Amino acid sequence: MQRIFTLLIAVLVAAPLMAAPAAVGGDAMASLKAGKPTLQSAGVMAFGPDAILLVGDAKSAKIFALDTGDRKPGMGKVDVAGINAKIAGMLGTAPDQILINDMVANPISKNIYLSVSRGRGPDATPVIVSVNSAGKISELDLANIKHSSADIPNPVGNEAKDRRGRPLRMEAITDVGYLDGKVFVAGLSNEEFASNLRVLDFPFNGVADPTSVEIFHGNHGNWETRSPVRTFLPYEIMAEPHLLAAYTCTPLVKFPVKGLKPGTKLVGTTIAELGNRNRPLDMIQYTKDGSHHVLMSNSARGVMKMSTKGLENFEAITEPLDDAAIAGLPYETIKELEGVTQLDKLDDTHAVILVAKAEDGPVDLKTVALP
Repeated sequence: MQRIFTLLIAVLVAAPLMAAPAAVGGDAMASLKAGKPTLQSAGVMAFGPDAILLVGDAKSAKIFALDTGDRKPGMGKVDVAGINAKIAGMLGTAPDQILINDMVANPISKNIYLSVSRGRGPDATPVIVSVNSAGKISELDLANIKHSSADIPNPVGNEAKDRRGRPLRMEAITDVGYLDGKVFVAGLSNEEFASNLRVLDFPFNGVADPTSVEIFHGNHGNWETRSPVRTFLPYEIMAEPHLLAAYTCTPLVKFPVKGLKPGTKLVGTTIAELGNRNRPLDMIQYTKDGSHHVLMSNSARGVMKMSTKGLENFEAITEPLDDAAIAGLPYETIKELEGVTQLDKLDDTHAVILVAKAEDGPVDLKTVALP
């Protein structure tokens, strides 16, 4: 999931800032020390500056910054059929004994990185693998890698469960993104208003106390404080930095970054209801033919394409809607993209996707034209 982008939305016209993440010089690299990171899990990821990979470890409630050393500019399409089986073979196990948690494209080298769990139980081993344009799969050696980490205080507890009895600890970190020297983290805390967003300085210089976030969910007809952000994009709206965030079932909400203050509560503005019984999985933004778009993969509603034209003009949804109602920012479903579980922008004209059309079936890594 590429999280290194902004979208500048002027009064009448949306115009993305498409530059790749800038190097931050010696400060970031000097903050990383060689050694073995104490990763207990590898979940959501994002690239920071200088090909530094940010990895969310929900089990230990930490964000790790790993120096991939992968800074040689590259280009090219990446296509690997049955990549789950190939990764399993490299790790000496069966395909049903690994789980691919996230995927991001290195904006410099264009190599693809995947976070993987080897094993499906509580003792699963975290692994990071990369895939180059030739389809070669390599494990990122963590034995003596330059790295740093930041704690996520007050995460949702190991014993916490949702209303269906499922454990919640892995939702302590549900998404991570980088923008202009800041690392943004979404997830659940153990506090009364559990859903929160955090902002960390990078290089890391301490822990990040959460900002509790509240949204109005039109399809549910109420205000929610316990449902976590599932995926988000950093934006600028009317020259002000925002996060555009998607929740389960599927409200789309904007949060002003200036409102993300530790120990406070922030109410988001719901600008769309995109369909119930659905979980958003991943989001990217891109420009095509002079128009600016967001592409979002989902568990049950395919891949949605949304134009950002006039985004600032959509009024907040603050009244209950029918359970299946669609409202606010419109979208179209890209029928050619079925079974997409993860997506990321590879270059100005292509995206890289993970496709799994059957549970526990083959997972394919593909490069596709941006629609």
